[in-house]
Amino acid sequence: MRMDGNALASRAGARADSVAPSPDEAYYERFYPYHAELCALSELRKKPGFGVPVQSGMGGHSLLYLSGVCLDRRAGYPMLRLCDPDAPPTRHGVGISVNAHYKNANWVAVEGRDFVWRGALKPGERLTREAYGRTQDRAKAMCLLDHIEFHDHLFRRKPHGMSKRDYMYEISVATDYAACFGRHAYRARVPLDRRRMSAIVDFLNDLNAPYRDGSRVFRWKVFNNNCSHVAHNALAAGGIWAPWPTGQFFAFAMLNFPVPKNEFVDLISRTNDLPIHDVEAMYEDSEARRALFGANVLPTAHGALAVAMPAVRDNEIYETERLRLIFYDNPFWGPYRPRFARIFSEPRYFDLRANLRHFASVYEAALQRRGTVCALAAAPGKGGNTQSDGKKRFYAQYGRYLEHEVAKVRCQLVSLGDFPQAVQKKTAS
Repeated sequence: MRMDGNALASRAGARADSVAPSPDEAYYERFYPYHAELCALSELRKKPGFGVPVQSGMGGHSLLYLSGVCLDRRAGYPMLRLCDPDAPPTRHGVGISVNAHYKNANWVAVEGRDFVWRGALKPGERLTREAYGRTQDRAKAMCLLDHIEFHDHLFRRKPHGMSKRDYMYEISVATDYAACFGRHAYRARVPLDRRRMSAIVDFLNDLNAPYRDGSRVFRWKVFNNNCSHVAHNALAAGGIWAPWPTGQFFAFAMLNFPVPKNEFVDLISRTNDLPIHDVEAMYEDSEARRALFGANVLPTAHGALAVAMPAVRDNEIYETERLRLIFYDNPFWGPYRPRFARIFSEPRYFDLRANLRHFASVYEAALQRRGTVCALAAAPGKGGNTQSDGKKRFYAQYGRYLEHEVAKVRCQLVSLGDFPQAVQKKTAS
């Protein structure tokens, strides 16, 4: 699928060269200070005549942004930690990138939301050679890749006279940092809490551990260990969905493997469209059941939003028109294209206010079925036995969860000055 900067900007609700946050961005960060963003990035095409020529495939790239997470600077290697509890989480964050370049790491981390997306580019500034060089200088000052080794074969294309260090930072621009210098981005935001974010941090640190101590050499594999595997499994550690296995037999893995754009659609669907009004369906979903028992959450909840961000349009360095990002899907009757179109046509998927109004309605409808839920908990099971203790406990926890979430959404809508009148009257009565 091709999309130019203007079309993407129209879906993003902003001009193609705009970096201004939406009016509700401050509210979002207040409501959901800890959140993850799974980001599907388009292909990359560098213009000829400047620096090292770089192009990527139309499968794109995946980044994972984690709000409230910092780099552990004392480690001398990419390791994460939760930022101090007193520090506002949204002022800190890291972008996690997996790249076939790396030899002694599965992923690297880039600090700072703005730098992850737009490098050192100022709001409204043209991407010139000077701004491109300034961004690389800042990445070097941050020691972004100073403890990372690249595979030897990558240096065969290094220009004569360029140092290995400069070459590493050069071929990492618009992939590991400053992603929107040359790529469009589809970002799926997922609210988390400190406990679940801590589980994601532990997972990622454990993933890098064998490469840090030198016991293994990292080798990127499109079917079995690509950038989407890491982002998917990090979110699985946070209770969103089941993990995606790695290390499968090649013939099996190539039939079904995660790719960035599919993952974007799957995550928006998972966090918005589960039938949370149906307690039995939620109980049968093993990951939803585990999330409710373990963290008092369900994977589908308010605040999971899609964000479309175009590549920098005024651009001396990269081609930004008609950048491709494909689905791994049947092009004729596969489900992903209509699902993707739906995400950017229904405001509840990308607009905070519409999303909260939608979930207020869903939670209210679910609460009205509370009597049915209580009856299900007491109903006889197979063979005349009552429902299992686990199922009864789930139903009771589900009811308490609904009460908490509907109260939370009401407060958020009041903060936005957008509380539905029908709910106001019901609350007043």
